[in-house]
Amino acid sequence: MLVHRHGTKEPSRVMVVGAGGFLGRGLVEALQGTRTSVVPLGSRDIDLSAPDAGAKLGGLLREGDTLVFLAALTPDKGRGSDVLIKNVAMGRAVAAAAKAAKVGHLVYASSDAVYSFATGLISEETPAIPNDLYGVMHRARELILAEEAVAPLAVLRFTAVYGAGDTHNSYGPNRFVRQVLKEGRIALFGEGEETRDHLYIKDGVAVLRRVIAQGSTGLLNVASGVSMSFSDVARAVADRMPQVRIEPSPRRNPIIHRHFVNTDMLSAFPGIRFTPFAEGLNAMLSGMENG
Repeated sequence: MLVHRHGTKEPSRVMVVGAGGFLGRGLVEALQGTRTSVVPLGSRDIDLSAPDAGAKLGGLLREGDTLVFLAALTPDKGRGSDVLIKNVAMGRAVAAAAKAAKVGHLVYASSDAVYSFATGLISEETPAIPNDLYGVMHRARELILAEEAVAPLAVLRFTAVYGAGDTHNSYGPNRFVRQVLKEGRIALFGEGEETRDHLYIKDGVAVLRRVIAQGSTGLLNVASGVSMSFSDVARAVADRMPQVRIEPSPRRNPIIHRHFVNTDMLSAFPGIRFTPFAEGLNAMLSGMENG
């Protein structure tokens, strides 16, 4: 669970590592125009997997900064051990930089991939037993940051995030809309029976902002608490876009459902509201049309 170190108080400076990614762009945009000085860093600014990345990042940080670590090579960049090694190197670099600069707060965007696919009901008490190298990577980074960064640490395990501007084409709303625009169809795994939590981008950014503003530490799953099947997601997309074919496929893997218990989220942020899926999907499509 999260522990807030103070009431709402925007930090003087926030460095966002991974500012070019989906969450990163949203967070930087949300922080701009506030009293907080924002330093966005993307892969063009620094290669976190390079041997000297820790020293370079440490040289850019100031003592007391809030450091938000959002950068990762996601599965669309590869699923092998080579990608795992680069991602772990990035985690080590951030930990070394945070320690050297004596940052005031470190926020890490992890993933629900750290939980076993066999676990259907998930809370912060659920053991982290990843089934693939992507999940192993995030769990390794969590441990590295906790043991080596020597900074107040918040670990936020995000479920799949959707919205206009997604960079990963992940299975679900993001991919379905792109498939319709390109091919006029939605391809499902099996009949799309699996249920998942679908988190709207602005809700994910809002949680990040609250954690930053309250100097929160500890662990929190970032999910809406509402799961729906991929077939229902596909139908919702099809209802809003013309001439869509929904195409099931022969099932090759067992059906896996996933639902989040949001008790810790509601305890940490009483009264928090998550965007209903229909509302988020409408906003996503509107953003894509206007973008």
